[in-house]
Amino acid sequence: MVDLTIMPQPHAESARLIWRKLWPMAGRGLAGLLPARPGRDKGGAPALRIMATMDFANSPRSLALQASLRQFMADLVLPSMAEWHRWSDAGVYPLDLIEPLKAQARALGLWNLFLPSLRDDQPGTRLSNLDYAPLAEIMGQVPWAAEIFNCNAPDSGTMELLQIAATPAQAERWLAPLLRGEIRSCFAMSEPDTASSDPTQLSTAIVQDGSDWVVSGRKWFITGAAHPLCRFAVVMGRNGGAGDEENLPEHARHSMLIVPMDSAGLTVERNIPVMDHQSLEGHCELVFRDVRVPADHLLGEPGAGFALAQARLGPGRVHHAMRSIGQCELALALMCERALERRAFGSRLADFANVGDWVAESRLEIDQARLLVLQAAWRLDTQGAAAARTDVAAIKLVSSRLQTRVLDRAMQVFGAMSLSPDTPLARLWAWGRALRFLDGPDEVHLRTVARAEFKRARSQRGANAAHLRRWMPAPV
Repeated sequence: MVDLTIMPQPHAESARLIWRKLWPMAGRGLAGLLPARPGRDKGGAPALRIMATMDFANSPRSLALQASLRQFMADLVLPSMAEWHRWSDAGVYPLDLIEPLKAQARALGLWNLFLPSLRDDQPGTRLSNLDYAPLAEIMGQVPWAAEIFNCNAPDSGTMELLQIAATPAQAERWLAPLLRGEIRSCFAMSEPDTASSDPTQLSTAIVQDGSDWVVSGRKWFITGAAHPLCRFAVVMGRNGGAGDEENLPEHARHSMLIVPMDSAGLTVERNIPVMDHQSLEGHCELVFRDVRVPADHLLGEPGAGFALAQARLGPGRVHHAMRSIGQCELALALMCERALERRAFGSRLADFANVGDWVAESRLEIDQARLLVLQAAWRLDTQGAAAARTDVAAIKLVSSRLQTRVLDRAMQVFGAMSLSPDTPLARLWAWGRALRFLDGPDEVHLRTVARAEFKRARSQRGANAAHLRRWMPAPV
């Protein structure tokens, strides 16, 4: 780590001092420059502190796992694609295909790779967010592959949540079988009758009645609820019944509750098609009609729903973003192959300048997005979820927009074929478009980034006055 602390000096002297400190590093390069908390000189003026600590290099362990995962995908997953599509076209979830692959993945240590808090007595391979990120990219090229490694959403987020908040009894009943891949879960948050981008408006009621909690409300686009192994939902709802909820802060009025899927009064109304495609695991509408569960099914404390949701979001967005990048890499590879073989107007498509521009722009944008995601993963690992809040908002925004852009270019090169199920392009484009408001719309993430920038600007107000000629001191 390089730590440069430079106290305020007259402009020329300060510039010379900075250059003298930076020059010895020029030959080795700077791994990354990022601000830390400013120091103070004796007069109270802020000091400039530059720290070079960022390192996105893959660890030897991650590189070895990447090689194993690529081999597994090539030898076992890709040859299973035809069988997957056969079952998918019939509308049947192919457990007979998935379960043997899961057993093989677990035996090879390619299991629960996403969970940095994995304990020694829990099954799987513990990795940091940064080490896991490239593995999520590899899995992402086949949308259904993550389940084989027990790294699929929403279960990965549920496992992270239970690892943080579950009681020992809850962990034994729900977390342990999830970690073993024996059951699946869903996360019930968004609602049809409220703008769920502002979750303070969620209206599903969670009311305590004696020794039970009673849940009433409607949720929709709940991923995983149609999976044949889905056994419980984590439901986020509004506290009710005590009479003093309106006096609480907005973000202390909601709680999370474990609701078994076979509870009386809980019905799966429908599996909602997304962009006219119906997912086998489901994006479902759930109705809770006075569903009663025991008091010990509450996660954390009453009113802790938002705090738990924030703890769950950061790593999950790294996973989503890297899977999106994997799908963009696949689209770029398909686009290049098509451009090299397809001819029009006497030339290969690859010979046309605009097609070359699409390929180059896609490569640059994918690599830029990947670096941003790796930065977010690094910050989660080294500074925690609170410090990485802006980073994880940024990667959610950038990766979903990236996916629609790259897939649109690939579709243009493929022409009408891209609209058919003969390629994965249409489905991947549709999923990228859906991601622009699933898990929060673009506008919410833009606002998060903007607020962080304004906060930084307020703390440094006047620091850039020297760049404005009107306020420059007259030469002596």
